Amino acid sequence: MKIGIDVSQLAFEDTGVANYLSNLIKHLLATDKKNQYILFYSSLRRKFPHFAKASLDYARDKSAGKQNFKIKSFRFPPMLLDLLWNKLHMVPIEWLIGDVDIFITSDWTEPPTRKAKKATILYDLIVYKYPNETDNKIVETQKRKLKWVKKESDMVFCISESTAKDAEEVLGIDKNKLRIIYPGI
Repeated sequence: MKIGIDVSQLAFEDTGVANYLSNLIKHLLATDKKNQYILFYSSLRRKFPHFAKASLDYARDKSAGKQNFKIKSFRFPPMLLDLLWNKLHMVPIEWLIGDVDIFITSDWTEPPTRKAKKATILYDLIVYKYPNETDNKIVETQKRKLKWVKKESDMVFCISESTAKDAEEVLGIDKNKLRIIYPGI
């Protein structure tokens, strides 16, 4: 199976989202010998980060040198992807990374897919619960993304029981679509 994952949030090193995503990728790639992973990375100004490369090296070492992933890196500004994917909801992710069976989104954008099943990682719902505590552009972008998550995601990975409860109560996502994957240490 081919699994695509948006790892663009790795550009923001030392954030909770980047740490969670980095550890998830590191351990998925190190333990899953069956599937092929396509990692989508986009940042206008930041190259694929060194700390993430170290995680990928760890995964490769644990896989006895076999590489079960490819990185597809682009230099699109985040606001362009917000426009294309969250607002207009066009340009399927497969056009950029090729065909995948599943595509997992993370924190910022929600691309459409042609055929792939979709999942997303949900960290919190601060933009709904505490919108005055967050920059307005972030609130607007996140709300646009979450609208598509609610409509299109086959599964939502929540980082805590509290986030899963919020996804059900605030967004109205069916609890059968929610799975909790706690952050590792």
